[in-house]
Amino acid sequence: MIQRFLKIEDVKYGSVFLFGARQTGKTTLLLSLFPGSHFYDMLEYDTYERLRRNPSLLRQELQDCEPGEVVIIDEIQLIPELLNEVHWLISRKDIHFILSGSSARKLKRKGVNTLGGRAVRNVLYPLVSDEVPDFDLVKAVNRGMLPTHYLAPDDHQLHKRLQAYVSVYLKEEIAAEALVRRLPSFTRFMEIAALTNGEIVNYRNVAQDCGIDAKTVKEYFNILEQTLIGYIVPAFSQTVKRKVNKAPRFYYFDVGLPNYLLHRSNLLPGSEDFGHAFEHLLMQEIIAYLGYHDLEDTLSYWHTYTGYEVDAVLGDAQVAIEFKSCQEVKSKHLRGLKAFKEEHHAARLIIVSMDVLPRTFHDVEVMPANYFLQQLWQGKIYNR
Repeated sequence: MIQRFLKIEDVKYGSVFLFGARQTGKTTLLLSLFPGSHFYDMLEYDTYERLRRNPSLLRQELQDCEPGEVVIIDEIQLIPELLNEVHWLISRKDIHFILSGSSARKLKRKGVNTLGGRAVRNVLYPLVSDEVPDFDLVKAVNRGMLPTHYLAPDDHQLHKRLQAYVSVYLKEEIAAEALVRRLPSFTRFMEIAALTNGEIVNYRNVAQDCGIDAKTVKEYFNILEQTLIGYIVPAFSQTVKRKVNKAPRFYYFDVGLPNYLLHRSNLLPGSEDFGHAFEHLLMQEIIAYLGYHDLEDTLSYWHTYTGYEVDAVLGDAQVAIEFKSCQEVKSKHLRGLKAFKEEHHAARLIIVSMDVLPRTFHDVEVMPANYFLQQLWQGKIYNR
């Protein structure tokens, strides 16, 4: 069984919201970490119907719990009215709840009790390299890191699972919650968003490709972000002499999703598509590392109007990272990092590639991808 990085230790001190996109493994994690706890699964029809009809049953059933006892409600967003009962039980009985779900958006939209800061927010990301025995980089680039996708027995099963994933997301997250007026336009938008994955977001261009207005496109990106299907990476906007682009970049939460939407498969090192997916996977790992260490606000990217760019900037220009899927880093690959160094002299420069061994090249640390990932999860790349 894969051991996950997240241990939800905050529940020792109080209640916790556990968010994560569908199939990241929230239920499996909770069952493994808290095997003896009260567990309410809102996907169980009988449990759902019973508590939907009478939310106060929760308070009645948990009256005899001891202070500090852990109670889990899985998929809490399906019955947000339960949060009033949860609030009462936290305040009066000091029960420690873990409230899991795929999105906080549903709770916010319905204007329900969000516990007024009484529950700490945790996020479960897709699998990361440090969690996977015998991690296979090329396999991860092709399949993504959702457990059921990375571990699929073959490519045919992978395709069916990805197809089902997108279908369920559109039907249950988007259509069922009436988040958009026209599902076909949102489906088209998801495909266009995949084309711009990892690129600077231009709402007007995306709107033209989708046949909708820019305001709607911006709202669609917000939906992807708030349902944890995508990440918005802001621009590093501190300028010294070069004018920089301040628009954000967008990434789907898992590389398997744009692979499916763009019909990319059997990606091999050396191809352009592999390069795009390679960059995405590494950004995905950085996002997860920063999220698990409460450092989400330290990630940005840098792009000047003259064409210099750095894929990831950590902190206040402490670390600048570029991704190149080439077999051997050469001088031409260092242009962006060198330009960044001219403006931010103290920055540590790293380029991640498919090189065989780590080395230093013109004051830039060249790291093979697997080596970089090991260093990242050991806290040797960035640990504020």
